[in-house]
Amino acid sequence: MTDYIKGESKLVRGDEGRKVRGKLLDAVSARHTSLTSGLCTAQDCQVCVAAFLSFVGYNCEPYNNPADFFLDVINGDSSAVVLSRADRDEGAQEPEEPPEKDTPLIDKLAAFYTNSSFFKDTKVELDQFSGGRKKKKSSVYKEVTYTTSFCHQLRWISRRSFKNLLGNPQASVAQIIVTIILGLVIGAIFYDLKNDPSGIQNRAGVLFFLTTNQCFSSVSAVELLVVEKKLFIHEYISGYYRVSSYFFGKLLSDLLPMRMLPSIIFTCITYFLLGLKPAVGSFFIMMFTLMMVAYSASSMALAIAAGQSVVSVATLLMTISFVFMMIFSGLLVNLKTVVPWLSWLQYFSIPRYGFSALQYNEFLGQNFCPGLNVTTNNTCSFAICTGAEYLENQGISLSAWGLWQNHVALACMMVIFLTIAYLKLLLLKKYS
Repeated sequence: MTDYIKGESKLVRGDEGRKVRGKLLDAVSARHTSLTSGLCTAQDCQVCVAAFLSFVGYNCEPYNNPADFFLDVINGDSSAVVLSRADRDEGAQEPEEPPEKDTPLIDKLAAFYTNSSFFKDTKVELDQFSGGRKKKKSSVYKEVTYTTSFCHQLRWISRRSFKNLLGNPQASVAQIIVTIILGLVIGAIFYDLKNDPSGIQNRAGVLFFLTTNQCFSSVSAVELLVVEKKLFIHEYISGYYRVSSYFFGKLLSDLLPMRMLPSIIFTCITYFLLGLKPAVGSFFIMMFTLMMVAYSASSMALAIAAGQSVVSVATLLMTISFVFMMIFSGLLVNLKTVVPWLSWLQYFSIPRYGFSALQYNEFLGQNFCPGLNVTTNNTCSFAICTGAEYLENQGISLSAWGLWQNHVALACMMVIFLTIAYLKLLLLKKYS
């Protein structure tokens, strides 16, 4: 064993080793007591054990490790029992009611402790600590008290989440890099869209891709509540924070940097490379729409992932849900032609609301037949020539509400999904 006190390395064995360990434990316990402002530490436990053994008749030598001495006593070996017997032979006082000789030493110590003042004093302290409460065991364990406010807990949870985000480049920097590369690739494929009949198809295709990309990029939000599920349960039952502070702290650390920032970068890259409508208002509407789609999809991911224990299961459920939502987005099938008993599914499609808003923002006011005077000829006999005609063909209203109703629907879905996620966390079984 290494002698840390003198800074020398030497091997000690037997009784000498126990004394050295006893000195080390005494020094460490004394220092630990000063660090804990006088609270009960292992040093107090050593004193209690030594006092009890001395009261029974087994005297622990100075600086002898009480743990080793106690093992020697109950095992009946080493010099502990020999010394105690010698002391009793010289006139040491025997216990008032010594047990029978054939009784094992462990049973003797247990019986003596049950009848001693140590046991009675400890029982009184435990009764006082419990306060005489006679509630059921389950209700007692479910009482969680907090010493800090909601704002204090929210601040520290958000700070810890941001530090974890910065410390994990694969989840933060890598996503930004992938967003930039993907934006450049999409910009190169659909570069400088033309205002001709082919531009209608290209615009519809790229807007659909932007919407679905925001949805599938939000699948990573399932890890937010699944990976730290055990940590959340442990810290919650320990009284570290409330469910609400944990939930909102996670939202601040995920929705702001991981959903908003990629949407801004993606819009800035693709909008100008694609040559979309040259209007400031249209640019910010597209950015806001992509952010709302990402927020709604992330909220849906949290609602599905809350309470799950395996990331792959939550990811599979999210992927299947988005595949069905894509069918009712408005590109793969004209929603006006869907049978009535299935048409109601379109109102639960996140891509549909995002795609409709992007189409309204881009197509309204556009002319895709430059050689045709659309002011004198309201309709084209052979093809759709104006953005308004295309929107009407898709069943999109040309009024202002035709645009903003999509954002209202996305906001409502986001609130509903976040409420479901919060309730699932609140009702999660936290006590085994």
